[in-house]
Amino acid sequence: MLGPQGVTRGHKDLQKSGVRGMFPEESPDSCFSPAGFFEMKMKYDESDNTFIRASRALTDKVTDLLGGLFSKTEMSEVLTEILRVDPAFDKERFLQQCESDIIPNVLEAMISGELDILRDWCYEATYSQLAHPIQQAKALGLQFHSRILDIDNVDLAMGKMMEQGPVLIVTFHAQLVMVIKNPKGEVVEGDPDKVLRMLYVWALCRDQDELNPYAAWRLLDISASSTEQVL
Repeated sequence: MLGPQGVTRGHKDLQKSGVRGMFPEESPDSCFSPAGFFEMKMKYDESDNTFIRASRALTDKVTDLLGGLFSKTEMSEVLTEILRVDPAFDKERFLQQCESDIIPNVLEAMISGELDILRDWCYEATYSQLAHPIQQAKALGLQFHSRILDIDNVDLAMGKMMEQGPVLIVTFHAQLVMVIKNPKGEVVEGDPDKVLRMLYVWALCRDQDELNPYAAWRLLDISASSTEQVL
């Protein structure tokens, strides 16, 4: 979640009584379908946006996750494994946690270049892919002036057992303004007058050794597509 003055927090800062309501709460509508995902992937592959390129290398693994035939039995297996260490697990509570804690933290870290926060919330391979363009930009003295306007339509698409543990695939929309400036304050990428309407597919894996459900989830894979609109 975002702490005081909009500062993102890591796993260790999250408590059950954490702040909620940063974004409007809406009833989630599923935005996932196999055909829709592959159409999304085509648009995503054509993108020139730095932030989207950063996650392109991860897409094939997400495609592997989404490409198979998912059954109720497989989702049941995932939920059974989660309930083994978190008997109180509930789908709606998990989606609320995603909307108010996990998604804002990770997304804010991604678009603001907060590498320490990003590392805390991601598996190492995922972090390395997302961090590389951020590190390159910072080495050039570039500054991040991006912001999140809204997050909505958070939904649970499916589950799968992976080597790392039980994985839940979450889809959501986000409205972002992406801007990168040089040391002179000139915009070198993005547009402060354009809103990116992003569709994200995130694979969140539960660390089964972590008993605190508010600190157990980390980003394993990510995919995204975008459309633009003028502010």
